[in-house]
Amino acid sequence: MIGAITSMLDNFLGRGSAAVTVPPMDGALKPNNSLEGLPPGIAAKAPGNLVQIDGAPAWSDGADVVSSSGTVVLTVGAPITALAVRNDGVIAVAALNGVLSIFDKDRNDITPAWTRRPDHVTAMSFGSKGEILFCVGSETNDPENWPKDLMEKNASGWVGAASVETGDIFVLATDMAYPSGIVQLPDDTVLVSEAWVSHLIVLGPGAKRTIVLDEIPGYPGHLSKSSGGGYWLSVFAPRNPLIEFVLREPGYRSAMMREVPQEFWVAPAYASGESFLEPLQGGALKQMGILKPWAPSRSYGLVVQLDGDFIPMRSFHSRTGGRRHGVTSALDIGGTLWLTSRGASEVLTFLPDEKGESR
Repeated sequence: MIGAITSMLDNFLGRGSAAVTVPPMDGALKPNNSLEGLPPGIAAKAPGNLVQIDGAPAWSDGADVVSSSGTVVLTVGAPITALAVRNDGVIAVAALNGVLSIFDKDRNDITPAWTRRPDHVTAMSFGSKGEILFCVGSETNDPENWPKDLMEKNASGWVGAASVETGDIFVLATDMAYPSGIVQLPDDTVLVSEAWVSHLIVLGPGAKRTIVLDEIPGYPGHLSKSSGGGYWLSVFAPRNPLIEFVLREPGYRSAMMREVPQEFWVAPAYASGESFLEPLQGGALKQMGILKPWAPSRSYGLVVQLDGDFIPMRSFHSRTGGRRHGVTSALDIGGTLWLTSRGASEVLTFLPDEKGESR
């Protein structure tokens, strides 16, 4: 009852969850041009889901798993939405058609009969007991349709665990606002990024949820471990006051979704500035040919390094005027960081310790 009254007051006064303000990028999140200044990377159509296979980085690109040498490691029947590799070489692949496949180290299909269909999987990793930990972003929208899920303000996602040997699937948490990143912690609890509420949570015993990082100024996605301890967080799209305002206007939002093509919605995206029909352009972004430093953007490039207590230590950016936006995954191999940029259709690599400007 108290929560309902508080929500009504917030909506009336425009505060709390009804506020259209966005947390500032400051401190460890202070904007820089680290990603934009990197040399050309490896071209890809739709890169994501970085993993390590046979000691080398690999990523998904459409329906293929591609290694850094350009070799196609694996191909499945539909675009890949999530990918994970176990220490013994077993590969788990989730595809857009709702199929979760398992391959042994020799690439033989050893997929069991699952007890539940794990559809719309957005992220996966292996747990300490060899099980698959995975996120289902939404029950109604597939991972390529994430802007629609945000505009519908859904919270139908869930987190589960799957046994590779038996096919048993267990639900760990439900009613989540687009979980899109998952990694197991040293104490066997699970760290999950919940995109639409812009925070990270730890799932403990009894599905207890503890928020460990809140008010992220973007939509958090892929999580991976850092070679020096801590974690890498990929933020695949930015928040801004205009989008926050649209999310609080159901009439306008419904009409926009009904009458306007999705690529032109007032909504975040992997890339922007490619069409004169986009909602944010012209005088809203530039004055006398110069990009406004406060210009709102539908896309952004951001990866954040967190310490063991989930406190941001430093970050690497591609700002509003850049093109290396939509960072969908990060992989740290021996201190070398690999990134996938959906906005630039590119796989990037660099040594974070040499980018002193982002400390």
